[in-house]
Amino acid sequence: MRTECAVVLGSLAMGTENNVKSLLDCHIIPALLQGLLSPDLKFIEACLRCLRTVFISPVTPEDLLYTDAAVISHLMALLSRSRYTQEYICQIFSHCCKGPDHQTSLFNHGAVQNIAHLLVSTSYKVRHQNYSVFHHDQTLPCLVRMCSKERLLEERVEGAETLAYLIETDVELQRIASITDHLIVMLADYFKYPSSVSAITDIKRLDHDLKHAHELRQAAFKLYASLGANDEDIRKKIIETENMMDRIVNGLSESSIKVRLAAVRCLHSLSRSVQQLRTSFQDHAVWKPLMKVLQNAPNEILIVASSTLCNLLLEFSPSKEPILESGAIELLCSLTQSENLALRVNGIWALMNMAFQAEQKIKSDILRSLSTEQLFQLLSDSDVNVLMKTLGLLRNLLSTRPHIDHIMSTHGKQIMQAVTLILEGEHNIEVKEQTLCILANIADGTTAKELIMTNDDILQKIKYYMSHSNAKLQLAAMFCISNLIWNEEEGSQERQDKLRDMGIVDILHKLSQSSDPNLCDKAKTALQQYLA
Repeated sequence: MRTECAVVLGSLAMGTENNVKSLLDCHIIPALLQGLLSPDLKFIEACLRCLRTVFISPVTPEDLLYTDAAVISHLMALLSRSRYTQEYICQIFSHCCKGPDHQTSLFNHGAVQNIAHLLVSTSYKVRHQNYSVFHHDQTLPCLVRMCSKERLLEERVEGAETLAYLIETDVELQRIASITDHLIVMLADYFKYPSSVSAITDIKRLDHDLKHAHELRQAAFKLYASLGANDEDIRKKIIETENMMDRIVNGLSESSIKVRLAAVRCLHSLSRSVQQLRTSFQDHAVWKPLMKVLQNAPNEILIVASSTLCNLLLEFSPSKEPILESGAIELLCSLTQSENLALRVNGIWALMNMAFQAEQKIKSDILRSLSTEQLFQLLSDSDVNVLMKTLGLLRNLLSTRPHIDHIMSTHGKQIMQAVTLILEGEHNIEVKEQTLCILANIADGTTAKELIMTNDDILQKIKYYMSHSNAKLQLAAMFCISNLIWNEEEGSQERQDKLRDMGIVDILHKLSQSSDPNLCDKAKTALQQYLA
């Protein structure tokens, strides 16, 4: 019971800042710290998880952890109890190490000895939080200083690469680093080496300089990629740094594979910005060199380049049109046949983005290039991401009535087979829901409707999902029925009669009494179609 209570309190703490304030007012922290004295490991873990969530909140004063020195000693002792105690305690320390007093306290209680060996932990979260403990106030400015002009070339490379690694997943650290010592401008100097041509007097020196020039550029691109991973303002600052887009574009065709990879990573990071896709990416026709990279590159570059292409193909991106014209469909279809999972996901994801609100010709081209065999192949892929993105592609292809009718007139038989295959398979709720939504789209077609009405097997499946225990699936099945019985359309009477004979109206009456307001509304609307 106590463990369950700790879990519920932890869930409440994940809500708003006001939730956390209320919990703090009820003295939740002393109660949870008391719980850590229990012999029951599951209860200890639940208390630690809740403490972690409370301390992560900006409204919780970090000093509450340090009011009693015995608490720190006890947490150090609990570190080795389980993988979860390690993870939660490291996260607590990482968020409560804000200044010299906290550092000294943790240091005096043996934080270094107790935590350093966890850096080789198999758990990524434990490793990451341990870096956090040490790099809040000592480390970060020191690494930024290593990037300055005065330092040795090796140090500048080392500083930028280490910083890129440490801040890669932490938004807060990305923000702090971006405003420390004008780091973004400082990195622009990495592209200016070697500074004078006359200094290159012999071949050996040239070799040395080229090697260092490559390493500096790679490190700068990597750090820019990490800095801009999440924050729109930081991306804007990076792009506004002198000639930045030109440098990235040049980086995409460098001879050094490491520099190419780092440049693509940087481009990928910046392509997460809607604003930049509409402006700088368009002004510099970034899609051209990107498509060139995709023609022939090792997998590690292909993965990042195809992720970037997914962003450039979103409907608001002006690059979408020229990318289409440059043969992207064939390229992406070939990626979906890759042995490499990440490439299959990216290939199908990009096609899904491309098909969204596209004109009929593009949709037909995608289907033709992909081939029905490959579509089936992707729908039976063992990876759920591939399956979901393929269903997303189908759903985007089958939207707007004339397109639905056109595609179903040419590929209807195969698409209905594919839908049946998935509804009969062992799949999760999301997959089944997406499949029923595709059916609802087909049911919206004028001629395509008949492919459902003449398929008793599919009709029975829709009926089955109307009474399913999951409301999402019920709702999706209802969309199919609504589209089939809609009054104003030709043949609605016959369709209504056939569905009534199948017992659909009885189910609608039941659902109109449902406690779920969405289901209830949808069922009442459908019943009105029968009465009208």
